[in-house]
Amino acid sequence: MKDDLTKPLADRMRPRQLDEYIGQQHILKQGKPLYEAILSGHLHSMIFWGPPGSGKTTLARIIAQHSDAEFIPISAVLAGVKDIRDAVTQAKQTQKEQHRPTVLFVDEVHRFNKSQQDAFLPHVEDGTFYFVGATTENPSFALNNALLSRARVYVLNALTTDDLLVVLEQALTDKARGLGTLEITMADPIKLQFAQAADGDARRLLNLLEIAAELALANGEREIAEPCAAEVLSGGVRRFDNQGEEFYNQISALHKSVRGSSPDAALYWLCRMMDGGCDLTYLARRIVRMASEDIGNADPRALQIAINAWEAQERLGSPEGELSLAQAVVYLACAPKSNAVYLAYNAAMRDAKQYGSLSVPVHLRNAPTKLMKSLDYGKEYRYAHDEPEAYAAGENYFPDELTGSTYYRPVARGLEIKIAEKLKHLKELDKNSGK
Repeated sequence: MKDDLTKPLADRMRPRQLDEYIGQQHILKQGKPLYEAILSGHLHSMIFWGPPGSGKTTLARIIAQHSDAEFIPISAVLAGVKDIRDAVTQAKQTQKEQHRPTVLFVDEVHRFNKSQQDAFLPHVEDGTFYFVGATTENPSFALNNALLSRARVYVLNALTTDDLLVVLEQALTDKARGLGTLEITMADPIKLQFAQAADGDARRLLNLLEIAAELALANGEREIAEPCAAEVLSGGVRRFDNQGEEFYNQISALHKSVRGSSPDAALYWLCRMMDGGCDLTYLARRIVRMASEDIGNADPRALQIAINAWEAQERLGSPEGELSLAQAVVYLACAPKSNAVYLAYNAAMRDAKQYGSLSVPVHLRNAPTKLMKSLDYGKEYRYAHDEPEAYAAGENYFPDELTGSTYYRPVARGLEIKIAEKLKHLKELDKNSGK
C-alpha cells in the first residue's frame, strides 16, 4: 500500500521497523541494553540526546510499536501544562480500557521550564506513562536532575556519510514511499555531494533530494545532474548551534588545538566555526585571549598579531577579513607556549581578594603636599634609575604582609627563557644586597 504522496518525502521515508532504522549502531546492535529492551518490549523512561535528523523521533515511535504501546507525541515548542494534563488523561484511559502502556514522547524537551518538567514526575513514578524525551541540548544543563534521575540518557550521533548514502538510495528506489516510481537517477559523485551537504542530518538530506527531484522534473529531466545539484546545494551551512553546546565544543577544540601547537587542527576548527556562521568578532576576541593565556611572554608578538588580525577583520569585513584571523590562529599555534602570566594573574588576584585592603608601604606612596611629606610619604623610596643596573637591589614593593611573594614563574620556552635569566640575576642582586 502506497503512502500519501502529498506528505514530505522525509515523513514518508521514516523507518517503521527496527530493521529499517539506519545508524546509531553503538546503542542499537545485538547485546546493547536499548536494543535488547526494544526487542523484548521492556519499556523504561529515557532521554534521546542528539543533533537534528539523527532519528530521535523515529526511534521513539519504533519503541512504542515494538512494545504495543500507545504513542502520544507533544512538542515542547508548542505545548504547555494543559497538553501534559491531556496526555495524562489519555494515558490513564488507555491503561484502564485497553490495558496497554503509553509512551509519552516530548520533542525538544529542553524548551520546557522547570515547573513544566516537574509536571511529568508523579506520572512517571506511578507508571501512568513511560517518558521519552528528545533534545539537541546537553541534558546535564537543559533538564532537571529529578527528571534525569528517572530516565536513562542515550546519546545519538549525527549520521555518517555512509549512513546517509543508504538513506538516499532507499528514497530513490522505494516505489511505495519514495521516488521509485519517478525513476529519478543520480550519479554516484552527485549522491556523495548530497550526503555531505546534509551534514549528518537525514531529514535535511531527504528535503534536499525532494527539492532537487522537483526541479529536475520541472525541467523535463529524470536525472539530478551537476547544474541541478549546484542550484539546490548552494548556500547551505554546517551544523552550528550558536551559543548551544556544539558552539562551546567547537571553540573549546579551537582553543585546545592552539594550546597544543597544532596549526592544522586549529585552522580546521576556525574554518568550521566560520562556515557555521559564528560571529567573527567573538572569534577575534577569543583569539586575543588565547594569545595572552597560552603564549604570553614566551612570544609577546602573538598578542599584537592577534589584535592586528581583529582590526584587519573589522576593516576588511567578510570574506576578506577572515584570512587575517586564520593567519593569527596559525601563528599562535606555532608560537612557543607559556601560561606563566595566566597563572601569575590568577594567583595575584586570589591574594588581592583574600587579604583585602592592605596598606601601601609608606616609601611607595606619592607625596605631592607638605602634609604628606611630613608623614614621610615616599621618604625612603629608592629611584631605580639612580641605582647600579637601574635596579634597587633588596627593595620591597609589596605590602608588608606579602613581602617576598612570587607569582610570575617564566617557563623555559621562547622569550621567557631570557626573562627567567634576568629575574634570576635580579634575585641574586637582592640576596647580595643584605636588605
